[in-house]
Amino acid sequence: MTKRQEFRVIRTYADFELREYQPCVIAEVKVSARYSSASSSAFGSLFNYISKGNKTSQKIAMTAPVIAAQKTDTSEDEWFVSFVMPSGSTFGHLPDPNDPNVVLRDLDTETCIAMSFRGRATEEKSEQMAQQLRAAAAKENMSLSSETRICRFDPPFKPGLLQYNEIVIPVYLGEQ
Repeated sequence: MTKRQEFRVIRTYADFELREYQPCVIAEVKVSARYSSASSSAFGSLFNYISKGNKTSQKIAMTAPVIAAQKTDTSEDEWFVSFVMPSGSTFGHLPDPNDPNVVLRDLDTETCIAMSFRGRATEEKSEQMAQQLRAAAAKENMSLSSETRICRFDPPFKPGLLQYNEIVIPVYLGEQ
């Protein structure tokens, strides 16, 4: 079974969860493309990195989810697609990528809200779910980041109705 990014649920609301994500390292590729092609164009570089496409030819375990992140205050076609490195990985101990488009980044502990949904994470469906999540958070007077993360947990060949996805948005605590 594929390992998942670690978090703990702080509180469960009617439509979403408030979570604390543990510190981690991500491998990320910045892509200028529409959402429909951004993930697939970045996936090859990221998969190559974990499949020995790095300076030490080290194989790195695949984790879930594959994250496509976008900030609403940037270009509509600018996406950051990332893999979360296995739990316990540290920035200084991961091999450097061979591909200059792959960037390693440390993420600190982070509080986010998350809403899950089934089906293909198309641009339309993901945008609809993100709007629902933002509206639900607004009812709870939560202050949110401009960043929206579309998190896909299943391979693209899995039947669409069975695919599990989440929308995750960072929360600004203490600014409510």
